[in-house]
Parts: sequence; C-alpha cells; structure tokens
Amino acid sequence: MADYDVAIIGGGAAGLTLAHLMGRVNERRGVPLDAVLVEAPPGPHTPPPRTWCFWERDGGPWDALLAARWENLAVVGADGTTRTSRADPYVYKMLRSTDVAEHVRAHADGHVDQRTLFVRGLADGPDHATVSAEAPDGSPEALTARWVFDSRPPRRHLPARTRLLQHFRGWFVRTRDDAFDPGAAVLMDLRTPQPRHGVSFGYVLPLTRRTALVEYTEFGRTALTTPEYERALAHYCDLVGLGGVEVTAAEQGVIPMTDARMPTRVGRRLFQVGAAGGATRPSTGYTFSGVGRQARAVAAALAADRVPVPPVPHRRRHLAMDAVMLRALDTGRVQGAEFFTRLFTRNGFGDVLAFLDGDSPLHRELAMGLTTPVGAMSLTTAEHLWHILRGRSGPAGTR
Repeated sequence: MADYDVAIIGGGAAGLTLAHLMGRVNERRGVPLDAVLVEAPPGPHTPPPRTWCFWERDGGPWDALLAARWENLAVVGADGTTRTSRADPYVYKMLRSTDVAEHVRAHADGHVDQRTLFVRGLADGPDHATVSAEAPDGSPEALTARWVFDSRPPRRHLPARTRLLQHFRGWFVRTRDDAFDPGAAVLMDLRTPQPRHGVSFGYVLPLTRRTALVEYTEFGRTALTTPEYERALAHYCDLVGLGGVEVTAAEQGVIPMTDARMPTRVGRRLFQVGAAGGATRPSTGYTFSGVGRQARAVAAALAADRVPVPPVPHRRRHLAMDAVMLRALDTGRVQGAEFFTRLFTRNGFGDVLAFLDGDSPLHRELAMGLTTPVGAMSLTTAEHLWHILRGRSGPAGTR
C-alpha cells in the first residue's frame, strides 16, 4: 500500500496551488486523500522570493493576499505615444510568492503533510510511484504515492522550432516624494533600446505613492548579465523621471518562451504541472493563471476519483498563434516594439488581455490579427503550416 494518495513535488506556484486545493478536494470527497508536499530545504535548490503578476476578474481566490491591484493600465509605444485605459473586465494583480507560501503552509496541516527533502528521482509503477529523496542530513528517504505531481522547472529541452527567453530584472524602488498612482500601472513601455531580434520594454507597478516595482524585460535568445540589467534599469528609471531612487530589493529571472509541447503525463502514475506541464503561455511568459486552471482541473479529477491527468491550460489555436508570433520575432520579420504598440493601440485593453489569457472568441482574435503587421505574420503563418504538413508527410507521418 502506498504511503500517500498524492505527492506534490516542489513549492513554487504550481505545487503550492495544488496543495492549497487539496482541502477542497477532501471536502468534496468526504473520504479524505492522504497528500504530501515535498520541498527542498532553503538554498540553491529552491526558487528565490518573487512576485507573480496576472489578470483576472475581481473576486479571485487569492484576493485576500494581493500585494497590489490595478484597474487602470498604460502602454507607451515606441514613439512615446501613451494609451491609458481601464482593464475591464479584468484587474491586473500582484502576489508575493512568500505570502502565498506562508498562507498555504499555515493552512495545510489538516490535509497535506509537509516534508523537507531533496528529491533525487521518481520511479513509475503499476500501483504506485516511488519518490527517492535525501533528508537534509544526507540520509536516504523514499515515499510512495498513487499519483505524483512534479512541479519542478523543466530540466531538459524538448524539440522545438523556436526557443526564446523572457528574461528580466526588477528593482523595488522608493522615492522621497509622492511619484506614483497606486491605482494605475504601466504595463509595457516600449521606448527602451530594442534588440535586433525580439523586443525589450520596461514597466512600472506602483505599490504606494512612494514605492513601486520597476522592471526591465527582454524577449530574446540569450539573457543579460546582472551588470547589463542594472545599466538598462538605470537608463529606464532616468527615462521615466525616477533618477536617484532608492533601490530596496531586486528580483531577476528567466522564463522559456518556446513552441515545444510540454507533456503533462510522463508515466502511469507520474505527472508534470506548472511550467514543465505547459502552464506558461508561450507568447507572454505569464504562468500563474495557467497554473490555476491546471490545478483546478486536477483537483476536480481527484475529487471525482478519476485519473488526474493535468490538462495543458491553453487552447490549441492559441498555441499555434503563439508559435507563429515567436517565430516572427525570432526571425526578425516582425519588430517587437511595432508589433506590441499596434496590438495595444488599435484594440481595447480588455480584448488584448482576454486573448493573451485564452479567454477571447475566435472572431475577436481574427479582427485583432488584422491590426498586427499582416504581411509578415501571414508569411510566418504559411511557413508554420508548411512545416506541419512536411512533418506529417515524412517517415514518422507516413500512413
């Protein structure tokens, strides 16, 4: 008999969200499932504290923990033209990973065991899977579970035509005088120097009238060094009139943006969730909303005693559109600053956000496509379709 019904590996957004939902699973079942959340000890094997930003309608499940929320957004085009708009029907929200982790751990004791272990390997089996691990003192440990959900970041590259990175560094800044509107955020400022392939932009997320997160982001093939990010951030702060601010903290990261297909089921009893399970939207790098949809589907399956295969939380047509957009950026056919400037200035913000989160109807998406560089996108779409057809007609696709 297995030690647990459910083992969750990793304490990032996906692991914490699924652990949090186990309480709801047990309420619906009546007969509780035994679950365990396995996290590595603090150190190089655990992600640093960071912010998770996303948009959704008001009244979301994490609203009580929000660090900030913004109903009014601005996008600054490459030519300096600023468009401001409400995000209706959405609200742009920020969570701190530390707040989510503290909340989940504090409320997990009734339905999830918490173990601090280095996971060294996972082994599938007909009746249960085995988690081979090592305790902080170096002693070996082994856990068994009917279902294992691995939320650790991807550890290898999967076949893909396009591989870009969303890489960034942000400063939490403080000013001496009031400088920010806590109810309005700059979502994308495209006046930053642009790379040859991809796009760069800054953004400003106010927390109070005197504090904000100011971030520099690129979509490109390679990440920058920390000194390069620091110079880019200093330049951007000067650009928006924030020269000489006090930097109180920093965050930095890299998110893969790729058309690779991420498997969610990797064994009879083994599943991948989060970024490794395709929760990241390839065209934006946003992951938190996808994590939530994926975790809720898993929780519903567990509550109904079905095989809990995590879904990829993005529609196929959106993944196809993302593959075309990433290819167009990577080849240089589309200039990223021009692409995003046109997307946000020629469409309602709510419509763009709906599309970027997979919540838009097809007719709106087609109309939105006509506001992007049509010639370059059409050429890349034709190339993408040819690649698919050629792949199907090759040896692996022969019928």
